[in-house]
Amino acid sequence: MYNLTNTILAATTEPARVIWMAVLVIFGLAILILSLVFLKFFRLWLQAWMSKADVKFSELIGMWLRKVDTRTIVLSKITAVQAGVNLTTRDLESHYLAGGRVTNVVKALIAANRANIELSLKTATAIDLAGRDILEAVQTSVNPKVIDCPDPQPGKQTVDAVAQDGIQLKAKARVTVRANIERLIGGATEETIIARVGEGIVTTIGSAITYKTVLENPDNISKSVLAKGLDAGTAFEILSIDIADVDVGENIGAQLQAAQAEADMRRAKAEAEKRRAMAVAREQEMRALVVENESKVPLAMAEAFQKGNLGVMDYYRMKNITADTSMRESIAKPKKKE
Repeated sequence: MYNLTNTILAATTEPARVIWMAVLVIFGLAILILSLVFLKFFRLWLQAWMSKADVKFSELIGMWLRKVDTRTIVLSKITAVQAGVNLTTRDLESHYLAGGRVTNVVKALIAANRANIELSLKTATAIDLAGRDILEAVQTSVNPKVIDCPDPQPGKQTVDAVAQDGIQLKAKARVTVRANIERLIGGATEETIIARVGEGIVTTIGSAITYKTVLENPDNISKSVLAKGLDAGTAFEILSIDIADVDVGENIGAQLQAAQAEADMRRAKAEAEKRRAMAVAREQEMRALVVENESKVPLAMAEAFQKGNLGVMDYYRMKNITADTSMRESIAKPKKKE
């Protein structure tokens, strides 16, 4: 190569020599770049070729230019091909560019294929792009999961309800659910299942005549709640509802009656206080009238003296009667103890 280059340069003129030099440099750079690209993707291409994944060099370069993680795409396709799932490189790349989790989708499709669950690539990618964990959904569909009701994470440990006799019961339930792939998009989550089951437990206990019937047959709660079809509109199918524990709480009826009696007593006291205040006011009003009338007596006597209707001897006789009455009242009163 070096001798050929020297021969060409020696046989040409100076301007042509410069052009040839530029052409040779560009040609060398092109070969170098192609060699680097070949070395960069050769291992992935060879791995895909050996696995019969059918990934072309041009596809690897295109993914590299589009800033797609070529290793993730190639390994995912190899995994799918080895598991017997037919996926194209374009499908995986488009899902990656849409922001999806390619590895999760491939694993979910493989798990669904092994478990004979009908799951298409379109459904799987849609569920993944919706934010749901498609792999967990398929695993839950194969292996049902158990949900505690109520959820112990927020801090509440039991579902509290009151029977018709006023006795509080505290219940715990365990709900076995299986994921419903068809309703996974737009279906309600575990929180809805927990809320509906809790509501059903409260309703069933509240309709019981006495708490003893609930303690005798706690499975009646399960049957009643399960018959309500609580999994409608959710992403799960409820397989069973098991009452794990039922404890007797407080006597809410007695507490309510005591509170009502306390309220009635306070209301009666308020009414009595109101009547007492009205009586005191009436007494003070009458006393004021007495004082007012007593103040008019001297004026009436003076007027009687002026008109001659009352004489001096009549006045003295009236005073003697008053003094005699006061003396009799003082004698009749009991002596005060010293």
